[in-house]
Amino acid sequence: MSTQQTLPPDRSHVATEQRNAGSAELDRLSTVEIVELMARDQRIAVDAVERAADAIARFADAAAASLAAGGRLVYAGAGTSGRLGVLDASECPPTFCSDPSQVVGIIAGGDGALRRSSEGREDEWEGIAPEFERLSLGARDCFLGIAAGGTTPYALGGVELAKKRGAATGFLTCAPSAQPRMCDHLIVLETGAEILTGSTRLKAGTATKIALNAITTAMFVRLGKTHGHLMVDLAATNDKLVDRALRIYREFFPGDSRETAHAQLLAAGGMLKVALVMRARGVDRTQAELLLAASGGELRRVM
Repeated sequence: MSTQQTLPPDRSHVATEQRNAGSAELDRLSTVEIVELMARDQRIAVDAVERAADAIARFADAAAASLAAGGRLVYAGAGTSGRLGVLDASECPPTFCSDPSQVVGIIAGGDGALRRSSEGREDEWEGIAPEFERLSLGARDCFLGIAAGGTTPYALGGVELAKKRGAATGFLTCAPSAQPRMCDHLIVLETGAEILTGSTRLKAGTATKIALNAITTAMFVRLGKTHGHLMVDLAATNDKLVDRALRIYREFFPGDSRETAHAQLLAAGGMLKVALVMRARGVDRTQAELLLAASGGELRRVM
């Protein structure tokens, strides 16, 4: 029996809570039919992200400006939305050799909620306040609240609290929604009803993951972390990454042997971008690092 003392808000109008006519007989389908239905339904997520491309791009540019000014991108949400923000943040350092403090993911209930649901915390409008205090969130930062249904107090309150602290703000939802108060950027991914009613870990989750991937990828491309489609800002810290670094190096200098490329990478302390500048400009590691710093990290300008 619930211990809730008052009736919760009626969310029957929320698009992600509607019933999907195409899955009304879900429990009567064969297993392969369920899988096929899910695959078809997921295509809606891709279309939703594409329709929101302009809004996603505007937020990515705002986030890039924050990082260029020495600030951070901070994601926050509850449940699946929070987990996806934490996931995207955790994938940035190995992909872009970014400092782990540059993209931060916060989930209602703390890190324990990544494995064990604590959705009750999402009802706290100022629940994120202690995290903002810990991070000293401020005017150089960019905040994105994430809420599939668009009604989560934790994420909506986060937008207001972040704006009061001077941060640029955004809100990402998978249901048509009015722009929240103090929100600079609204991103709406209209994914509609789930095949399992209300389960926004499905295509709403897929659309959210794609959008977050797009934000951080575009952001770090703008910040010079790539050359073309190559991950040149790469720290070769294990065998897979050393191999990838060597293959990328030889894309630039195909006449160099794999052994020569490896020696150059070692001389650069495992930093591929530094190794490329050392080879292209005939300089040592210190000089290469200075050249990159002077160019804002953009390899194309140095090369």
